[in-house]
Amino acid sequence: MASAKKKQQAMAKKKLAVRKKAVLKKKLELKKKLELRKKLELKKKLELKKKLELKKKLELKKKLELKKKLAQLKDLKKRKEQETRKAIGDRKRLQREKQKLSQRLAKERVKLKAQQLAERLALRAAKEKERLDFKNARAAEKAAKIAAREAARLAEIEANRKPVAPPKPPIIKGVMQDGITPTKEFNIEFLMSQRELLIAERRNLLGQADQLESEANAIVENSEMGDVQFDDEGGEGDTMVVERERDLTLSASARQTVEEIDEALARLETGDYGYSSRSGMPIPRERLKAIPWTTELVKERAGGIGSY
Repeated sequence: MASAKKKQQAMAKKKLAVRKKAVLKKKLELKKKLELRKKLELKKKLELKKKLELKKKLELKKKLELKKKLAQLKDLKKRKEQETRKAIGDRKRLQREKQKLSQRLAKERVKLKAQQLAERLALRAAKEKERLDFKNARAAEKAAKIAAREAARLAEIEANRKPVAPPKPPIIKGVMQDGITPTKEFNIEFLMSQRELLIAERRNLLGQADQLESEANAIVENSEMGDVQFDDEGGEGDTMVVERERDLTLSASARQTVEEIDEALARLETGDYGYSSRSGMPIPRERLKAIPWTTELVKERAGGIGSY
């Protein structure tokens, strides 16, 4: 029985040892798992830290770029404000100069009117004195005959006097801007567009005139070189003469229109553009757009003074 008991104790010890080994093995495995988990967690923390650092770097880079852009925008805004202030200053200075010029011209006009009035008064006084002297030097009968003849002459002049056009209405002008004086009927935008049309048409007409004159001169040069025969039997010569005269006529017509355009550009400066030179009435914009250098209404061109 003692030996059986020893065997049982030995087996129990053996089982206990096996159990201890299993527990120790589990502890080791658990320890390894814990260490592995710590390593994974540490790895994740490092990766997360790297991501955070990279994110911070990107955010810092974006902030720097944004700061740089804001600085550039601020500089650009500052430059624009400086340019705007300069443009406003230039515009004010130009307006002051124009006002001074207008005031000087107004003073000169007043002075000229005063001089003209003084001359008219002096001339009227001289004529009145001469008339009185003549009247006192003549006898009563001769004075009566002269008065009768004068009355007959005045009656004849009055009977034969042609109808006079009514006075032109005044033009209400504004302040000159960019070399153009606007008026009540024509604003600065319309007048600027008309100036562009006039300049473009002037350029085209000058080009046509130069080309026509060059063609006419070429005909003369060809005739001098003997390429064309201008004799009684030379039909080709007659044709060339006609063509040359036509070219010169068209060139002269184009240059005449250029002169009218120059006068229209001058009227843009003085504030008289767009008004009839005969009646002083405003010309419709449609007619001005079609013929920018015109100075008459359609009815005036068709019917003369009686068309007012």
